[in-house]
Amino acid sequence: MNQKEQWTNRLGFILAAAGSAIGLGAIWKFPYVAGTSGGGAFFLLFLLCTIVIGLPLLLAEFTIGRSTQKEAISAYKAIAPGTLWPWVGRLGVATSFILLSFYSVVGGWILIYLIRAFTGQLMGQPYEALFREVIGHPAGAVSAQFAFMLITSWVVARGVQNGIESANKYMMPSLFILFLVLMIRSLTLEGAMEGVAFFLLPDFSKLNAEAILYAMGQSFFSLSVGVSVMVTYSSYLAKNENLVRSAGSIVGLNLLVSLFAGLAIFPAVFSLGVEPTAGPGLLFIVLPSVFEQIPLGSLFLLIFLALFLFATLTSAFSLLEIIVASIAKGDEQKRKKLSWVIGFLIFLAGIPSALSYGLLADIQLFCKSIFDAADYLVSNILLPLGALLIAIFVPFKMKRAVLIEELQATTSIGKKMFLLWLMLLKYVAPIAIILVFLHMLGVF
Repeated sequence: MNQKEQWTNRLGFILAAAGSAIGLGAIWKFPYVAGTSGGGAFFLLFLLCTIVIGLPLLLAEFTIGRSTQKEAISAYKAIAPGTLWPWVGRLGVATSFILLSFYSVVGGWILIYLIRAFTGQLMGQPYEALFREVIGHPAGAVSAQFAFMLITSWVVARGVQNGIESANKYMMPSLFILFLVLMIRSLTLEGAMEGVAFFLLPDFSKLNAEAILYAMGQSFFSLSVGVSVMVTYSSYLAKNENLVRSAGSIVGLNLLVSLFAGLAIFPAVFSLGVEPTAGPGLLFIVLPSVFEQIPLGSLFLLIFLALFLFATLTSAFSLLEIIVASIAKGDEQKRKKLSWVIGFLIFLAGIPSALSYGLLADIQLFCKSIFDAADYLVSNILLPLGALLIAIFVPFKMKRAVLIEELQATTSIGKKMFLLWLMLLKYVAPIAIILVFLHMLGVF
């Protein structure tokens, strides 16, 4: 059954897809890893891996969704009926459910901090103790997670055009404007160039095997490939839109955000002599202490938290959408009800993660907290597995004529680029994903 809704135009699709791709990882993890793994050398490697691995995978998901005009599970059924391949779509739906269950917990933490910043109850606090208090407070953590899922469900329930596309049209430009404001402020601080040097100057001596594997992993994680989100999003795209151009725009926006994040964070951190860190500590502990030391710091911290909230929400929309679309199958009446029901079920599933630093702190799964175990399952197992299966599915199960038509590879140059894309997808991407997969599982 064809989807009843489509993106109103190419820009709406690009902003929604870029919003899905640009999440917390690009902002709180990538800059630090780049800075400690060769700076500009790592950034160049990440750029190369994104073009050689991430872009082919992104285009692969686009061809599946747009050619069938169906959501994730039905798309695989349409191409390979009577086989096990539709389980790739089901894997994507399950991965999105688990991912959003703990991702919404972080979204809740951001909401708490944003409210505190807005009411003037954040600056001047002992930030490490405050963060422990926020994540360890049962009622607060669960209530904030519920509020985050409420916003996400409301937007998805409104549909593709009026909900997801409309929200992204405001949120994504706002995210870039906020980044520019923060970047300009950060770069004008005294001693800011030390941070720029830490982030961007190439240092090939720090570019070890682990950094190379991380760059490969980040190249496909950062584009939201592997969970069939882009299969569902591209199914709403009109047939006359150019997939290659759209994919290039999304990759460009994602790389730009990674660059902006480093230039907004490290000059400020180095200017004030604070030790840079990766992960939640950067957002919830380090940056508040940095902003309180600069003029109008409370305003800039508020801007930064709003930016983080937008990045988290736009990714959450896509994760809920793939689940809702796979069940609603184009029925808009079902969509509204399912958005709320599934959103509530994800909230319930995320409660253990929300309590994993408080009431359930003593419960360990494979020597990890519930939150960390869910994160490990998604990041180290389900995402790379999904990406690997998609890289195999498209070149081996889809008809070449369909792929050529979808990518509009009809000219002489187009045919050469098509063959290069197919080679990268068939051989390079699977090898890279398997290497990253084995590294993440601790095999080497």
